[in-house]
Amino acid sequence: MSMTIRSEAFDDGRAIPRRYSDDGEDVSPPLAWSDLPEGTRELALIVDDPDAPTPEPWVHWVLCKVPADVQALAEGLPGSPKLNTPSGARQGKNSWGGDGYRGPAPPRGHGTHHYHFQLYALDAPLQTSAGLDKGSLLRAMQGHILARAELVGTYQR
Repeated sequence: MSMTIRSEAFDDGRAIPRRYSDDGEDVSPPLAWSDLPEGTRELALIVDDPDAPTPEPWVHWVLCKVPADVQALAEGLPGSPKLNTPSGARQGKNSWGGDGYRGPAPPRGHGTHHYHFQLYALDAPLQTSAGLDKGSLLRAMQGHILARAELVGTYQR
């Protein structure tokens, strides 16, 4: 079996509920995963929107240092660099320049946007510094990715 990621809030390829968007409460959705490959020591998550009218995908969430024994993230994680739950996890900078999750906020009338929740299983604990962004996380993960799973949600205004 290959690693999977899912949410009880929305199905793969389906609409992300307003609650998890900039139009709603803007809280992070609950996520869960299974079938991590043997040797997984740590997990990382990147959520971005490649449909954004920007040169690079718009980053909504950067999360790393999630212990391999963690199987889910609760709804509504705080927007702070360090998390108590899961213990030791760190959040990086989103495209707004803040830490933690920011939900869908596509330009009005821009059509349906696709939000890619990408979970990475890593073979070693990452050496990261405060304030990391998507690019620095991708560089830190280079050569350590055992598997990747993806959940895609949609949103439009």
